[in-house]
Amino acid sequence: MTTGATPAVEYETVIGLEVHAQLATESKMFCRCAASYADAPPNTHVCPVCLGMPGVLPTINRRAVEYTIMTALALNCSVPSYSKFDRKNYPYPDLMKGYQISQYDQPLGLKGWLALEVEGCHRVIGITRVHLEEDVAKLLHRAEDGGYSLMDVNRSGMPLMEIVSEPDMRSPEEARQYLMKLRVMLWYLGVSAANMEEGSFRCDANISIRPVGTSEFMPKVEVKNMNSFRAVFRALEYEADRQRQVVLAGGRVSQETRGWVEAEGKTVSQRSKEFAHDYRYFPEPDLPPLAPSEGWVREITAKLPELPDIRCARFITQYAIPVYDATILTGSRELADYFEATVSAVSLPKEISNWLLGAVAGIINDRNTDIANFSGRVSPAGLAELVLLVEREVINAGTGKAVLEEMFATGRSAGDIIREKGLAQISDVAELERVVTEVIQGNAGAVADFKGGKPQALKFMVGQVMRLTKGRASPVVVTELLTKKLGEQ
Repeated sequence: MTTGATPAVEYETVIGLEVHAQLATESKMFCRCAASYADAPPNTHVCPVCLGMPGVLPTINRRAVEYTIMTALALNCSVPSYSKFDRKNYPYPDLMKGYQISQYDQPLGLKGWLALEVEGCHRVIGITRVHLEEDVAKLLHRAEDGGYSLMDVNRSGMPLMEIVSEPDMRSPEEARQYLMKLRVMLWYLGVSAANMEEGSFRCDANISIRPVGTSEFMPKVEVKNMNSFRAVFRALEYEADRQRQVVLAGGRVSQETRGWVEAEGKTVSQRSKEFAHDYRYFPEPDLPPLAPSEGWVREITAKLPELPDIRCARFITQYAIPVYDATILTGSRELADYFEATVSAVSLPKEISNWLLGAVAGIINDRNTDIANFSGRVSPAGLAELVLLVEREVINAGTGKAVLEEMFATGRSAGDIIREKGLAQISDVAELERVVTEVIQGNAGAVADFKGGKPQALKFMVGQVMRLTKGRASPVVVTELLTKKLGEQ
C-alpha cells in the first residue's frame, strides 16, 4: 500500500491597519497653541496645557470634532449620539503628564467601510472605529556621547484622528491601496495634509497568517516605523513571508511589536506583546461628554464634498472619458477641479484629459511640483486656449508641448508665444509643396525604399519636411502631398 505525500498547508495573510492623521486645525486639540509648528524651533509652540503642567484644564477643539465626524460619515460610519474622552495611562517619556487624552469605548464613529478595486477585484474593508485624541511629543535620539534623547513638545497636543480597520485585508497590495485611497479621501475632505513622509499620516499594521479556509486568528505582529506607502508594502510583504517561514520550520509566531528597518529591508523585534498592556482607561474628568445632535450631524453631512468614487463615476458618464483617465484625474481634488475648470472653458474633455495626463503631468514630475503650482502659472483657461489651438491645427501637438513649457516658465498665454515666435502651423499647400519637392529630390534612397514597399520610408520623409519647417508643417498635409507626388513618379 502506498501513501501520498501530505499536502502542504496554504496560509493566507490577514492585515488590519491603524492610521493616525493629524487634523488641519488652526490650534491644538485641548489648548490655544498654534498647530502650525512645522518650521518652528523646538519647544516654542507650547503652553502649560500641552506641557502637562499640574492643575491645568483642557478645552475641546470643536473644529477637530467636526473634522472627525466628517471623516466618519465619509467612511460610512454611524455617529453615536453620545461620545466621551478617556484617559489612557502609560509611562512613556513622550507623554509628560503620564496619560493621553483619547477615546476608548465610545468613539465618534463606528462600523463603517471603504471600498477598493485591487488588481481587478472589488474589496470592501470594514472600519471598526474613528476616534479623536491628542498627539504626543517627539523624541529625537542621538547616538553621540554615549547616546541620549531630546524631546520636542511642539507636536504634543496636536489633534490626532485614528482610523482603525477590521482585519479584512489579505495582501500587502490591498493595504497599500487602502492607505492611498484613505489619504485621497482626507484630501478631498480637507481635514488633514495626510503627508506620510512628514508624519501627519502615520500607519501601524497588525499582520498574521492562518490556514486558508479557517476563521480563527493566529498570534499577530504589530509593525511600526513605516513612513511611506512603499515601506508599508515592503514591510508587510517581508513580515508575511517571515511568519510563513517560522511556521513551516515548526516554530510559533510570537505576538510582538516589530519595527521596519528601511535600510536593511526587514522587520526587527522591539518588544513582546504576549499580554495586553493595561492602560487603565477611565473617563476624562476634566472634559464633558460629547453629544452630537442630529441637527449638527446633518449640518456636517451637508458640508461633505463629492467624494472620489462618486466623482470618478460622474466623470465617466458626464465626460465620456475612460475609467483609467477618470481614476487618475479624481485621485487629487485639485487635479479634478482643474480638469473641470478647463472643460468648462472649452468642451474637449478627452483631449484635455490627454494633455493633463501627458504633457502637464510631465512638467509636474520633471519640476517636482504639483497641480496647484502649475495652475498658478497656467490657468485652466490658458490650457483650454492651447488645446483649442492644437485641435484647430493652428499649431501641431509637438509645437503645443513646447508652447506649454514656455507658458509654465513665463506665465504668458499660448497665443502670445505663438505670435512672437512665429510658431503657427504651415498649412499652405503651395509653400509645403516646395519643401516636399526638395525632400524628394534630396532623398533618392528613401524614395526607392518607399516604392519598394517600405512604409517607414514615408515617415522618414515626413520627418525631413518637419525638420526643414522647424516643426511648423501640418503632418497631415505633408503626408498627403508626399503620397501624391511619390505616386506620380
